[in-house]
Amino acid sequence: MIGILKNSFLWKAAAQLRSWAEKSVLHSLSAFFKRSYSRSLTKTIFARFCEVPNRAHGSVYGRICSRVSARISMLAPAVSGSIVFRLLRALLSFITRLVQNSRLAFLAKVCTIRRLILLSLVLSVCVDYFFRNVITVTVIASAWDEALILAALSYVIYRRASSRLPKPCRTTPVDSYLLLFIGVGFFLMCVVSPYPGVAFAGYRAVVEYMVWFFLVVRLIDNDGDVMAFYGAMVLLSLLMALHGIYQYIVAVPIPAGWVSQTEAGVRTRVFSIIGSPNILGSFFVLTAPMAAGLAYYFKDIRLKIGCWCAVFLMCLALLFTFSRGAWIGMAVAVLVFAVFIDRRLIALMMAGASLALLFVPSIANRITYLFTADYVTASMTGGRMVRWDTARQLLFDSNPVLGFGLGRFGGAVAMQNKLLEETDTFKYFYIDNYYLKTEVEMGILGLICFLLLLFGLLLWSIRSVGRIKGDRTAFLGQAMLAGMCGVLVHCYFENIFEVPYMVSYFWAMGALIFYLGYFRNGRRKTPPGSQILTGK
Repeated sequence: MIGILKNSFLWKAAAQLRSWAEKSVLHSLSAFFKRSYSRSLTKTIFARFCEVPNRAHGSVYGRICSRVSARISMLAPAVSGSIVFRLLRALLSFITRLVQNSRLAFLAKVCTIRRLILLSLVLSVCVDYFFRNVITVTVIASAWDEALILAALSYVIYRRASSRLPKPCRTTPVDSYLLLFIGVGFFLMCVVSPYPGVAFAGYRAVVEYMVWFFLVVRLIDNDGDVMAFYGAMVLLSLLMALHGIYQYIVAVPIPAGWVSQTEAGVRTRVFSIIGSPNILGSFFVLTAPMAAGLAYYFKDIRLKIGCWCAVFLMCLALLFTFSRGAWIGMAVAVLVFAVFIDRRLIALMMAGASLALLFVPSIANRITYLFTADYVTASMTGGRMVRWDTARQLLFDSNPVLGFGLGRFGGAVAMQNKLLEETDTFKYFYIDNYYLKTEVEMGILGLICFLLLLFGLLLWSIRSVGRIKGDRTAFLGQAMLAGMCGVLVHCYFENIFEVPYMVSYFWAMGALIFYLGYFRNGRRKTPPGSQILTGK
């Protein structure tokens, strides 16, 4: 198979392009900067920046967490001797023996309770679609994700209580940023709440799914858990990319409002099971770098080729979403990925974008439409410009510091309730800018705390990936960081964090990155989870 591939036209063309690239001025400049960086002061400063240890366990918060954890561990004798525990242990033992005696014996080693919870988190987009569009059980559709959070929390507490050996409590510096934002949000919910029920719903929508950071940090036990989540995310993204490409081929019908009248060349926009081209595009921004990270992680040429094919399909499906915000987010993700891993990808991205603009008229029309008078007119009458101006005016007419109130304007909760009377000059709509939505509902105080939270997450994520440089798992951490940066940029153009599973994925990846940098067992060079993906 490899021999046939090497003799193919595409392989020879790629080899020729690589030969030209290696002789180019850009490659020479890249090599020069690489040699200079290895001896530079910048590298020394960055190395010291990444060497900063996790001192959260020594803080007041860390000591409180340790004491709570110790109190829970003291319950071990009572828990292990309880009737419920003995019944659960007997049930798990029975299921394990049943599986070991069947053809699915390998699942007993792979599918632990931790990984089942992580896989359930990955499949949350599928579960959400199933309950909202197939069975349409409203109660289950609105409560299953909270049930999963409670299940994960219960397992974390149960494992701590049933452990006879003391384990260090996993606290991170990001916890303090999260707790600050959650606390400020609670304060604003109490202070600015003319409609308490709506304020609580808005507060829950903002902070509830951030809890996955705390849970995933404490759920992950080894590299196999990381690879289970990581591999499942890439596989899910590949399947959704194939579905999206199929939708483009058959020209699935879309609402007229998704495309302007002047963009006749755009015959459809793909949305897969997510239902929104913009959210689907953001999902690919988050996951396509993960597939590329696997391509660098694997040594087997067949797996590398398979991963790059997956990246190509995800990028193709991303193009077919015709989400300009997602395209910008992907460009940022590629830049971050290239800076950390392979700077040649910048030239590849520029070449791919140029070819798309030259040979795909619908993409070129979608981009050039931004620079036309029709776009300015449409944006000022019903597009982002008028939406953002309306949101800012509403904020400054209320309380710029404390905001207009959680759940009252700009997001899903406000669209569901519509407390204010609509007039010719005031309409309810999605702001299509999550940062501005946060500022309107939570004021300048809430926006500052939210930006501080994101700054803290990125700061410690960069330190985490810097600490594992030289290990192949660094590719995985850097890929997740690149995707997260792309999503944060896309949030400037869409309410990405209004979607529960997107928030859950984002914070779960942040937890995985922190595990790789600060909690991972450094004695193990090759993650055992790679056996799951390689089949070895």
